[in-house]
Amino acid sequence: MPTPKNDATERLYSLIANEEDARVCTDIPDEACREVPRNFFLILGSNVLTKLGDLLVSPKTVLAWLLSAIGAPALVAWLVPIRESGSMIPQMVIGAWVRRKPVRKWFWTLGSFGQAASVLGMAASIWFLEGYAAGAGVVGALVLFSLARGFCSVSMKDVQGKCIPKKRRGRLSGLASTIGGSATVVLTALLFWNRGDPGVLFYTLLLLLAAGLWVIAGLLFASVDEYDGETGGGGNALGEALKSLSLLRDDGPFRHFVVTRALLLCSALASPYLVVLAQKNADSGWLLGVFLLASSLASSVSASVWGWMADDSSRRVMIRGALISSGVCLLVGVIALLAGEDTGGMWFYPGAFFLLSIAHAGVRLGRKTYLVDMAGGNKRTDYTAVSNTVIGILLLLTGGLTALVSMISDVAVILLLGLMGLAGAISATRLKEVTAD
Repeated sequence: MPTPKNDATERLYSLIANEEDARVCTDIPDEACREVPRNFFLILGSNVLTKLGDLLVSPKTVLAWLLSAIGAPALVAWLVPIRESGSMIPQMVIGAWVRRKPVRKWFWTLGSFGQAASVLGMAASIWFLEGYAAGAGVVGALVLFSLARGFCSVSMKDVQGKCIPKKRRGRLSGLASTIGGSATVVLTALLFWNRGDPGVLFYTLLLLLAAGLWVIAGLLFASVDEYDGETGGGGNALGEALKSLSLLRDDGPFRHFVVTRALLLCSALASPYLVVLAQKNADSGWLLGVFLLASSLASSVSASVWGWMADDSSRRVMIRGALISSGVCLLVGVIALLAGEDTGGMWFYPGAFFLLSIAHAGVRLGRKTYLVDMAGGNKRTDYTAVSNTVIGILLLLTGGLTALVSMISDVAVILLLGLMGLAGAISATRLKEVTAD
């Protein structure tokens, strides 16, 4: 007989999931279906905590501001490429290792603890070191942070695919972003209200708080009831990783998805250039809080809506997110080109950043849900690993291209990324639907 706690969990899950169809668990085993409500909230809690931690150590805002504050501004250019590509490029090797294990939640747990240790390393660097030595410590810790994040990225989609049924995965991700974003709105207001330029102690405490969030998230995820799944055969991880590249040659729908995802990088790459343009107009410490608040509000107001929409069609969510991203970039680029970079007043670029963050939330959630739904078994792990590795490499190449274009002007970069997003939206219209049973 279920305990009252389990009864409350199941009732709350029924309200969130609108559970009316007993056949909703069509793609996971019956024993896993019985554990869905409990697993739903454990995964939700873990995701909320890590999303809150991500916002507190965001390379686009907090870490960039931090390196400037400690006297290492030249290292800012390395933050976003390392943060993104460092977790993506090794994922074929990581994926080949992960898929040989029937239970994969431990990879996520260890990855979460690894991220916590890396953030502690950042805190120690800025507390005990100065200038570029401290900055190099932060960048070095970020490399380890990204590698640990790779284990979480590969294993999360697989564990979620085994423990949460279709038609419920999008709203799980959406709720996590909404709750995490709302918590960050409150925290940002508390941390930056009537505050000038933060000092070293402030950043150290901020990093210690973020590290604690990843530790708790790892403990929660370790409690997920995950049943044994399919495992891959022998061979070393690197050999299996190289073999999995054949997916790009042999699997047409997957190849099309990877191309589309590459074009949709515009929503991630454009954000720092909006911050750069804003800093040129008003170089003051309170802008850090403004952009953090904009990012948090964007997640809060949009993620659950995107999640529910993704449960109907993750393909359409990608299209809509891409169109909004492209529209924002092209509009900002054209206005800045015609009227000057200092046009629109102090709130113009934070407002554009807010809309772009909403669009990025849709693109990110839509492509994650699409990838989970388009594959099953070991293919899900292989799809995740191969696509992330390829995207990591393309991200470095695209970052190099945008760096060259930025030598002409930041506005030219934004216009180029807007056109790239438009091409991604067109490409997404040709993807097949995978959400329906």
